[in-house]
Amino acid sequence: MIPEKRLQHGTAIPQVGFGTYKIAPQDAEAAVATALELGHRHIDTAAMYGNEVEVGRALARSGLARDELFVTSKLDNPYHEPDAARAAFERSLSQLGLEFLDLYLIHWPLAATTDYVATWRALVEIQASGRAREVGVSNFQPDHLRAVIGATGVTPAVNQVEINPYLTQEPLRALHAKLGILTQAWSPLARGRVLADPVVGALARGLGRTPAQVVLRWHLQRGDVVFPKSTHRARIAENLAVLDFELDADAMAAISGLNRDERSGSDPDKVELGNR
Repeated sequence: MIPEKRLQHGTAIPQVGFGTYKIAPQDAEAAVATALELGHRHIDTAAMYGNEVEVGRALARSGLARDELFVTSKLDNPYHEPDAARAAFERSLSQLGLEFLDLYLIHWPLAATTDYVATWRALVEIQASGRAREVGVSNFQPDHLRAVIGATGVTPAVNQVEINPYLTQEPLRALHAKLGILTQAWSPLARGRVLADPVVGALARGLGRTPAQVVLRWHLQRGDVVFPKSTHRARIAENLAVLDFELDADAMAAISGLNRDERSGSDPDKVELGNR
């Protein structure tokens, strides 16, 4: 029942995923197992998160067929050099216990300290090998997107960036739409800060929903792919229960009007090697 989007090579990606950022390795297997049990089929992890092994164990024990799952991982910052990127991809596959990934991303552009265009070429080669069905980027700014497309002629399938009602990223999303890049939203709840916003609270009360459900619904109606994370079964279930109601145009506008261009996470222009 989870709606899907189509990526450039026709791959279907569930619009609601389960995020594993900051889920400790000792908690990750149980959290992912719970998410899969409750209906999630899209799991987002990264080498940087340090929990690929445990995510892989949960995938294996789920009993789900591989074609029922959509699994994303990301290249860690120290491995942008093309040969290192290829080796890092193989490590992620091994740790996850998978023969291929549905989506593999450059985690950060590191534009001042690496040749991210060369890194992108390595990911394009990985995709051509069939071991990653789709490849994309994360935290790329407009100039970074134009650079990799201009150099290779290959457009990233997705750009995974921070988006929430306090950082709506409208210009970047418009560029994505123009270029054919799917927008993925990390920190969709502004690390919980937006849940206490009076506007969100009033809308939630009027709809008989939780603030988190209202904000996640706002993302879905905009067309973003989201992956909230939690280690609590009730919260995981709550975050999935966003498919049986809609926000009207006034509610959508009210939430979008909360934009402050305010980040909860790191600024992509400041993240470089040695400075996560």
